[in-house]
Amino acid sequence: MSHGNLQKLCLIKSRPQHALTQVRLFPCSVLVREVCGIDTNFDLFLIFHIVRFIGAGSLDLFMASVAENSGSVLIVDDDAAILTAFELLLKPHLRSVETERDPHNIEKRLKSKAYDVVFLDMNFAKGSTTGEEGFRWLNRILSIDPGAVVILITAYGDIETAVRAIKEGATDFVVKPWQNEKILATLSSALKLRESQVKLAAMRTREKLLSADLDQPFHDIVGKSASMAQIFETIRKVAATEANILVLGENGTGKELVARAVHRFSNRADNPFIAVDMGAISETLFESELFGHEKGSFTGATNERMGRFEIASGGTLFLDEIANLSLSLQAKLLAAVERREVMRVGSDKSRPIDIRLISATNMPIHEMVPQRKFREDLLYRINTVEINLPPLRERMDDIPLLVEHFMRIYGRKYQKAHIRVSPNAMKALSEYHWPGNVRELQHVIERAVILSDSDSLQPEEILLKTSMTTQGNGSDSDRSLDEIEKRHIEMTIKKHNGNVSAAAKELGLTRTALYRRIRKHGI
Repeated sequence: MSHGNLQKLCLIKSRPQHALTQVRLFPCSVLVREVCGIDTNFDLFLIFHIVRFIGAGSLDLFMASVAENSGSVLIVDDDAAILTAFELLLKPHLRSVETERDPHNIEKRLKSKAYDVVFLDMNFAKGSTTGEEGFRWLNRILSIDPGAVVILITAYGDIETAVRAIKEGATDFVVKPWQNEKILATLSSALKLRESQVKLAAMRTREKLLSADLDQPFHDIVGKSASMAQIFETIRKVAATEANILVLGENGTGKELVARAVHRFSNRADNPFIAVDMGAISETLFESELFGHEKGSFTGATNERMGRFEIASGGTLFLDEIANLSLSLQAKLLAAVERREVMRVGSDKSRPIDIRLISATNMPIHEMVPQRKFREDLLYRINTVEINLPPLRERMDDIPLLVEHFMRIYGRKYQKAHIRVSPNAMKALSEYHWPGNVRELQHVIERAVILSDSDSLQPEEILLKTSMTTQGNGSDSDRSLDEIEKRHIEMTIKKHNGNVSAAAKELGLTRTALYRRIRKHGI
């Protein structure tokens, strides 16, 4: 709108009676062209609402009830005058106001963008007054987005129609010609409802992840050896701080258990613990998974989604296998950790985060820095305190305690609480090398409990991979750990006829972790 036209609108505000006189003396379309610079034919309804909006102080009312520039609205009506009146009333004070004359375009719009509120006319066909079209489109909107906040508008309202509208899922019902104050109050309530729905969805997501956390097979770290006593002391010292922690150790040593223990004894214990396997996230989905995305930001983004950083805000974020990230993804992670904010894919708005970061890897991360495989500045950020977990073969004194722990868990789980481990079976367990560490021991005990028909586990029921150390020309001590691991993986995959999922389960590894070892050893 030009400066001259703006002055004319100000004249209407200061001399409303004069403006109404003009409405009476001149054709409405002429007045709109002269005052607003809009070259189209509008009826008295539009002029009436333009004058009422400016003269009645509706701006102040709206500013008092709705935060400025918050919320996005879609208005669907076949009457151009109605759409323009809505825009003049709402656009200066909302983030986005979009209009649509053809209801057949609703589906396309909803799938490409999320709207906080939809104003929907109830009659589109010429001469129609039943409102059935509006109810049909209302049902279509709710089938696309069950949480949509829809306000129906019609010139033919009655109590029966209003009641039916609410029953079928509409949030509110507005009759034309409306009062601007009514529209603004209705919109304010609708925006608050939408905000509550978004917060509720976030809470449900958190609850789901928290429930998954509580369903873990065990929570406590088991051990009484000197090395584990030192680990416990370190956890006790750092848990109450906000220091970022890096946990190092071979696969199966219990890195995630350490992270969970730190969280449980921290000041954030009542908030979420969110674990992310960085090795299982593809390069293309990294930002979406960690930072979230807006609806329509890429193909398949049918709804907005919180990232793991946002979900963990207030609690602890555990990034496992962090050394598997490429340098480009390391840079994005570093930016988020340093700034303590994230930006969803498809958004230009930064969101603050409040997390305690715990990272873990089984790779020689310090050696990767001079090799330019891991950023030195990111390493400094994630390892304010470093915890090194010993492999099980270096704390063999803990095996009886671990065996007892797992026997108790799986005896209860499989209704075999009476079952015990014979001395010979315990001897076999204590003499095994345990390349898969505690995780392998856990799976060995579970399998033995399931298959046993007696009250006492015997050595023959403890299925250890002893064959890997007896074949070939040398003993365990003659070969490196990598050679033993490679041989063990080859035999397990062969045993399951190439079924990687079954082999991974027996080895106590995830499919992703097993594939990494297959690539590492060239199997």
